[in-house]
Amino acid sequence: MNSTIDQSQPPEADRIPSAEWTDEDLLLEYQQRGDRRAFEQLVHRYEGELYSYLRRYLGDAQMAEDAFQTTFLQVHLKCDQFESGRRVRPWLYTVATNQAIDLQRRNRRHKMVSLDRRPGGNGEDDVAALIELFDSGEPGPVEQSESAELGRTVRHGVDQLPELLKQVVLLVYYQGLKYREAANILSIPVGTVKSRLHCAVHKLGEALTQTDIVQDD
Repeated sequence: MNSTIDQSQPPEADRIPSAEWTDEDLLLEYQQRGDRRAFEQLVHRYEGELYSYLRRYLGDAQMAEDAFQTTFLQVHLKCDQFESGRRVRPWLYTVATNQAIDLQRRNRRHKMVSLDRRPGGNGEDDVAALIELFDSGEPGPVEQSESAELGRTVRHGVDQLPELLKQVVLLVYYQGLKYREAANILSIPVGTVKSRLHCAVHKLGEALTQTDIVQDD
């Protein structure tokens, strides 16, 4: 009877996916060992963040749920293509963005209207002030009503942006990705990400001005 123990493999208990594992650890564990626990933990780790992104992108809860499911179906099908040393988060956003685009094409009745009809601005707005709309914290009690209305107006303005501008706003401002990560996801240069953000900020500023939400001194 052969009682030799393979010392090259850690005990099974040591390989149980845990909260301390990185995203990369989880995906490689699923890729190399087919451990469904690792895959399930990765899904759980991103279910709130990625669904929120898809919900904003698509503007429809059911479509966002469908895109979320197909995103992780693609992760399952293509996990063997994931290379060690690559970061999981930007890769997931790439897959999710592609699934959202495909879903929009298959569901034309849900597609955003008039994406490219608004003319661009020609004035130099206060870009920093508008960016604060995305990054500011909770308002005080007196300002909550006005802030909630402003937030709804900004979100509506984002929905009406041309698709290429909307993508970078969602990835950078709402999801908190770095410029380079957004560039990798969208397969564009970092400079293009920045220029699209600049254009998006100006268009949002125009939209807010037109609805009298932004007031003069």
